[in-house]
Amino acid sequence: MAKYREILRLKEMGLSQRSIASSCQCSRNTVSEVLNRATMLELAWPLADDVTEADLQYLLFPERAQTTTRKIPDCEHIHRELARSGVTLSLLWSEYCESCRLSQEIPLKYTQYCNYYRKFAATTKATMHIQRKPGEQMEVDWAGQTATLVDSETGESIPVYIFVSALSCSQYAYVEGFLSQNQESWIAAHNNAFAHFGGVTKILVPDNLKTGVDQSSWYTPVINKTYHEMAEHYGIAVVPARVRKPRDKPGVEGTVGNISTWILAALRNQTFFSLTELNAAVAEKLDAFNRRSFQKKPGSRLSTFLDEEKHTLLPLPASMYECALWKVATVQFNYHIAVDKMHYSVPYEYIKHKVDVRVTKGTIEVFYNHHRICSHPRLYGRSGQYHTMSDHMPDKHKQYVEWNTERFISWAKQVGPYTTVAVQAILAGYRVEQQGYKACMGVLKLADRYSLIRLEAACEKALSYTPNPSYKHISTILKSGQDTIHAEPLPKETQSTNNSGQHHGFTRGAAYYGRK
Repeated sequence: MAKYREILRLKEMGLSQRSIASSCQCSRNTVSEVLNRATMLELAWPLADDVTEADLQYLLFPERAQTTTRKIPDCEHIHRELARSGVTLSLLWSEYCESCRLSQEIPLKYTQYCNYYRKFAATTKATMHIQRKPGEQMEVDWAGQTATLVDSETGESIPVYIFVSALSCSQYAYVEGFLSQNQESWIAAHNNAFAHFGGVTKILVPDNLKTGVDQSSWYTPVINKTYHEMAEHYGIAVVPARVRKPRDKPGVEGTVGNISTWILAALRNQTFFSLTELNAAVAEKLDAFNRRSFQKKPGSRLSTFLDEEKHTLLPLPASMYECALWKVATVQFNYHIAVDKMHYSVPYEYIKHKVDVRVTKGTIEVFYNHHRICSHPRLYGRSGQYHTMSDHMPDKHKQYVEWNTERFISWAKQVGPYTTVAVQAILAGYRVEQQGYKACMGVLKLADRYSLIRLEAACEKALSYTPNPSYKHISTILKSGQDTIHAEPLPKETQSTNNSGQHHGFTRGAAYYGRK
């Protein structure tokens, strides 16, 4: 039963009949009929709360209130069930009679039952010829039949998948073989087809394969991201065919059947050892196929294309679309993502966030919420390589990366000459300079705790003790405050005494050794 109350309410709100039909999940004809009857009866919103849908149906369509003594069969259910293997009308009629007995209803006789279904099927199976405009639509698909290559070394047969595209108006076709039906082959086939036609149509009609459509839906199909990007590059719209509805793309479906006969079957007795050799033979047969005259109208596919459709195609862009694969990656704690076993840095603020990665032959681009946050040249060769940009690092990590001999010596020169000598001595005291980086960093950090002046004085004091001071020596001097103690001049008596006895040591008397 239609939602009569909702239809009247939405009409009062000013919605169009199309919008009302979409909201109420009914046809526009139903909406139009309900509104016309309501206008005739001067029935408008708001309605009393006690007016039910059944009351409205009786008011608007009194003829539908008449009850029948026999149960009308569900023709849509019959149509669906007949599509299943082994199901017949007689079987469905017997099930229908059984359900009527259980519900205490009177069933139709078999003849009348069949008449109801035949009337339904006649309208359901009706077809309509749609006149396509030149340059409007191109249909694409993989042929069900495959070609074959022979491995020259092993003699093994290798299947070749056939891509077929056809312009809906002229039926002008393009055919090419590929060793795979993956995303790269799918995009390459489109690029070559556009180049063959010398332009692009406004609409592209693919099947619901995963390389073209991520999620099939009659209302809101989800187009594959790479495929959508290719469509944007060429300025065309992708309108997928409905699932299991080959009549939505009759041009390519018919061309697939003709290709199987006039190209693949015609090459059945030839042996090919390379894909290039096979595609050359296919191109030769394709040219002859496009030049074949139509049986029921004048001209051929090629002549119709040249006369009516070629000049209506949209121009090709300056460059061919470069196939880009999209992946989802999670930024690790080392602010890198992994793509094909290679690692690329991302700003550290995105750690543990999921990002979209666009992969081409030469570039890796990283996007977050549709905004590009970085890009890298793509790495090739041994796995496990890293490409890191310093701007993506935290400040502490940048400092660590910048550790080198020149940096430490340059910083020490800003403190003073003694600090410079001490740092150079520390670096020279290791077999590998990198081993002394932490000690040098520790010495430079002492300036933050004590001051540059005290660090310079401590280095001077340490160099007076040893030519190879260490971080521990300098740190001990600063902790004990020895760098702040200055030598005081001695008294003259002490100086003269020291000078008189400077050639011999202290002499102990005989009493010290127990002598008398």
